[in-house]
Amino acid sequence: MTRRLVDVQVRDGARAAVVVMHGGASRPGQAVVSPAQLSVLRMIPVARRVARTGGRRLAVTRLLNSARGWDTDLTPVDDAVWAIQRLCDRLGDVPVALVGHSLGGRAALLAGADPAVRSVVALNPWVQPHDDADLSGRHVLVVHGTEDRVASPVRSRAMAERLSRRADVEFLDVPGGKHAMLSHGRTFERAAADFVAETLA
Repeated sequence: MTRRLVDVQVRDGARAAVVVMHGGASRPGQAVVSPAQLSVLRMIPVARRVARTGGRRLAVTRLLNSARGWDTDLTPVDDAVWAIQRLCDRLGDVPVALVGHSLGGRAALLAGADPAVRSVVALNPWVQPHDDADLSGRHVLVVHGTEDRVASPVRSRAMAERLSRRADVEFLDVPGGKHAMLSHGRTFERAAADFVAETLA
C-alpha cells in the first residue's frame, strides 16, 4: 500500500493542521501497512481527541505510512514530510503539529524541523541514542509511560534533553504507563490534545 492520509476532521477555513502518526514494527514478509493493524488503530482515539479539543479550526488527519517499520531507504520521516506537504498544498500556509506514537513519535521528532511545523508530540517514542534534530522555535511534548518495555523511557528523556538546547521541550511521565497506551490511554490522549490546541492557538 502506498502512503496516504485519512481525514479525521478537515473543514473549510481550518487555520492549522495536525498529522497523527502510527508506530508498528516491521514483520518478515509483511512490509505493507494495514489500516486494521493495532498500531494504526490505537491512534484513532488520539486523533479524535485532538479533533474534539481543537474544534473546527484544526484539520486533523492520520498518516498511513508507505511501509511497516523503519526502512533505511524510505523511513517514516519521509512519509511525515510528504504528509506535511500534502496538507499545506491543500490548506495553504498553515502551521502544522505532528503527533506520533512509538516509531511514529521518533519520526515526528525528526521531521519536526520542517518549516511548516510549529509543535510536536511524541508518545512513548522509540528513539535511538544518536537521534537529534534542530527544532528551534518549535514546541515539543514528550510523553512516556514509566513501565514501557518496548521503547526506553531513559532514551526518550535523553533525547528530550538534547532537543531542549534549541527548542521549548516538556517531558511528561505517565506512572504505570506501558507502550501500547491501553491502561492510561486517556492520559496520553488528553496530554496530546491539550498541547496541540495550546500550541496551535
